[in-house]
Amino acid sequence: MQSVGGAEPILFVHSLFLSYIFTVSTINSHSDMARVYIEELSKHVGEEVAIRGWVYNKRSSGKIRFIVVRDGTGLLQCVMVKGMIPDDVFNHFDSLTQESSLTVIGKIKKDDRAPGGYEMELSNLQVISIAKEYPITPKEHGVDFLMDHRHLWLRSSRQHAILRIRHQIITAIREFFDNHGFILMDAPIFTPAACEGTSTLFETDYFDLGKAYLTQSGQLYGEAGAIALGKIYVFGPTFRAEKSKTRRHLTEFWMVEPEVAFNDLNDNMELAEEFLEHVVASVLKYRSQELKTLERNTKFLENVKKPLPKISYTEAVDILKKKGISFEWGNDFGGTDETVISEQFDRPVIVHRYPAQVKAFYMKRDPQNEALALAMDVLAPEGYGEIIGGSQREDDYDTLVKRIHEHGLPQSAFEWYLDLRRYGSVPHAGFGLGVERTVGWICGLDHVRETIPFPRMIYRLTP
Repeated sequence: MQSVGGAEPILFVHSLFLSYIFTVSTINSHSDMARVYIEELSKHVGEEVAIRGWVYNKRSSGKIRFIVVRDGTGLLQCVMVKGMIPDDVFNHFDSLTQESSLTVIGKIKKDDRAPGGYEMELSNLQVISIAKEYPITPKEHGVDFLMDHRHLWLRSSRQHAILRIRHQIITAIREFFDNHGFILMDAPIFTPAACEGTSTLFETDYFDLGKAYLTQSGQLYGEAGAIALGKIYVFGPTFRAEKSKTRRHLTEFWMVEPEVAFNDLNDNMELAEEFLEHVVASVLKYRSQELKTLERNTKFLENVKKPLPKISYTEAVDILKKKGISFEWGNDFGGTDETVISEQFDRPVIVHRYPAQVKAFYMKRDPQNEALALAMDVLAPEGYGEIIGGSQREDDYDTLVKRIHEHGLPQSAFEWYLDLRRYGSVPHAGFGLGVERTVGWICGLDHVRETIPFPRMIYRLTP
């Protein structure tokens, strides 16, 4: 490099080198600092920490600037005071947009007035990425718009609360069964036949073997697991091609299905109420803040303690008639019917012994009345409807063959299932709990579309 005086290139390189050293030392000076998450701040009061996250919102008041940062675990208000921090750090405030990513560094203090109850006295700020104009603003947006931007909507405080409660529900489900000696058994998602008829199945070609279906339930395979292992639970996604637009229906949802050898209907109901009590208690204990965010009235949740009220299908029909609802014995309950029944109780209610004609082929008949199936449903209060459905299974080979033919199902597809009755058949029972309906009930949501990260409905396959 040439210059008139000969010294400029050296000075230029020297200044670049010093600038590089200063930049690296500024960044490295914080490299050993404890990086914590907002939900852990109670352990770091009085300490200087680094939080990595995104700008939730910001505001200014005179010489003071406020940045509310989210990191996925909570919100933290960061305070910048002009003259108390370097101007270049203070001036970053103007360039920050909603959802810009950054690292904030400062001392933590307790402040009950701040979001989350803690505040950071900001001493440094490092911008990672400046976000473009964010499409979801504090104004009202329609449901379709929010669903089209579901991948971004998940960042809101309300969706955070719902998904963290969903996580707690799933944690409690696994905890309950694992602690009670159940073995997790994964059932296939591709199945050769339906367990409840083919009218609501998603069908696909399966190489040279013909048609396959996305599973409606892992229950039939769970029965094989129960005969092998004593007590098991299946937990995974299930699919229903049901053309329903109600607030309770998704085409893809998650279900947990315990199955226990030697259990009868009474054992099944006792297991369901003990299980449900554990799940709700876990959410109340560990997600109280999220329930507050959702402004959830927890009165009905606090009442979920065994024993739950139990009524027969016939008694449930009598309730409907007393409430002036025209209902014919032998029909299945609709959403409105379930709401009216559950409104009579301050906690979930178990309805048992349904008409066999509205239940699946594998449900055992009541020996006292062949017209009834040894089935049970748990109806959640506040109009949330069925969250658990189960039964004692038919364990007699000849009777099961008869039921398969009565329902117009191909016996050849169920020969493996009939083997469970040929070789060491025993009474057994189980149930399925729909995760999304349970999340909707516990969170007090109007629609199941918010209960799962990316809902699939008959009119929605994106994002």
